[in-house]
Amino acid sequence: MKSNPNTVWNPARLDVRAFAQAGARLNADDAMDRFERLKDELHPDSATAELPGVRWQAQGALRAASEGGDPAVWLHLLAEVVAPLTCQRCLGAVETPLRVDRWFRFVADEATAAVEDNDCEEDLLPLEPRPSLYELLEDELLMALPLVPMHDSCPVPVPMQSGDVAAVDASADEHRPHPFAALSRLKK
Repeated sequence: MKSNPNTVWNPARLDVRAFAQAGARLNADDAMDRFERLKDELHPDSATAELPGVRWQAQGALRAASEGGDPAVWLHLLAEVVAPLTCQRCLGAVETPLRVDRWFRFVADEATAAVEDNDCEEDLLPLEPRPSLYELLEDELLMALPLVPMHDSCPVPVPMQSGDVAAVDASADEHRPHPFAALSRLKK
């Protein structure tokens, strides 16, 4: 099937087989608001700031099947965004580049994906129900988040506590009046 430039592809419910047969490509620069779960991971102060867009591209392809038969349906997904995450050291916003570059092979259904998953290295997804590229993009971007986002060098001084914390707490307790001291005086 030749690619028709007039074909409109719906990324919210993509017919991946037809997309791959056409060798079609979709690309966009979508607002972060489209990706609610990713937006929830951003630094709290970023809610009032201008958020970056998520640039993404999807390319469909058919590849010869390894055991002969019908060609396999593949989808190549690229995405990138610079997300303001929370630095775990200073708790300020740290601009963190996220990048996704993944290939997915599509199979007939969930049962086929479950059977073939243990014997292959690629990511398998079912053709039905039709996948949402937005959900797939968001899942991949969430998995690209660093475990501990941090600045290389924090822009503000980070208070560090050193020494024996128990000794500091004990000296503070010596100067604090005991809460039941007044009751012992009443008893006399």
